[in-house]
Amino acid sequence: MTKTKPYRVLLYYQYVTIENPAEFAKEHLAFCKEIGLKGRILVATEGINGTVSGTIEQTDKYMEEMRKDPRFASIVFKIDEADGHAFKKMHVRPRPELVNLSLEDDINPRELTGKYLSPKEFYEKMQDQNTIILDARNTYEFDLGHFRGAIRPDVETFRDLPQWVRENKDMLEGKKILTYCTGGIRCEKFSGWLVREGFEEVGQLHGGIATYGKDPEVQGDLWDGQLYVFDERIAVPVNQKEHVIVGKDHFTGEPCERYVNCANPECNKQILCSEENEHKYLRGCTHECRVHPRNRYVEENGLTEEEVVERLQALEKELVQQ
Repeated sequence: MTKTKPYRVLLYYQYVTIENPAEFAKEHLAFCKEIGLKGRILVATEGINGTVSGTIEQTDKYMEEMRKDPRFASIVFKIDEADGHAFKKMHVRPRPELVNLSLEDDINPRELTGKYLSPKEFYEKMQDQNTIILDARNTYEFDLGHFRGAIRPDVETFRDLPQWVRENKDMLEGKKILTYCTGGIRCEKFSGWLVREGFEEVGQLHGGIATYGKDPEVQGDLWDGQLYVFDERIAVPVNQKEHVIVGKDHFTGEPCERYVNCANPECNKQILCSEENEHKYLRGCTHECRVHPRNRYVEENGLTEEEVVERLQALEKELVQQ
């Protein structure tokens, strides 16, 4: 029998009216710190969205206290076991909205949203020939893992999605649309927006990928790669039946699931990269980033100017020979 890990990570959201987000955030931060949680929580007039980590006792206390508040009585917590904290600090921040679609006329998911689909329903509908599976996340999330056959909208941020849909309307018209995201919160708004745009059959994965991977019936089937998460774990497994690596090393295109940030602080782009290539390319995603005067890899590894020049020359020589 597998031993339970000592820590847990809770992922949750609730669309509900919070009258004074700034005041709530201040009080909530004090409460989280008091019980020893770490994580990141956003609070807006439209609701709450958070990921927190703590011991079993701390996370139990948090869930219990949250459910005592009538506003959060029906909140669903997605729970992952962990060996330690998934965050370094505790932040609770007020925001104008929980997820930013940059709409002139915002969507209220309590009034308009796509049809909720259970993991089993989503799994079945994915196999319908007349269905388009639309990933509602960013490109770097998709590149680490996604549903088989899903479309990768070329967007850097969530707010770019509506424009992408308008530009690719021909591809989507007359199709059944399935959309999904990490925990479900982005799809609540995005699927509602799709319905308002006139798409008739729009379904969203209820509870997101995080729920799909734990479902005892589908067991993450038809998911390839890993799930990108916004904490220190970075990647978590989803498919319990088979693991197919879809990530590709930024430099060589070889299978890779290891994310690093480009060492140029002005770039900071997330790239998939093996440990070997991180050292070889000084963790710079381009030549310009490798020779940047504030390259963090150079700083972290205490390389002298001579060593940097030597490495760059060796790399240039290798690239010429290829």
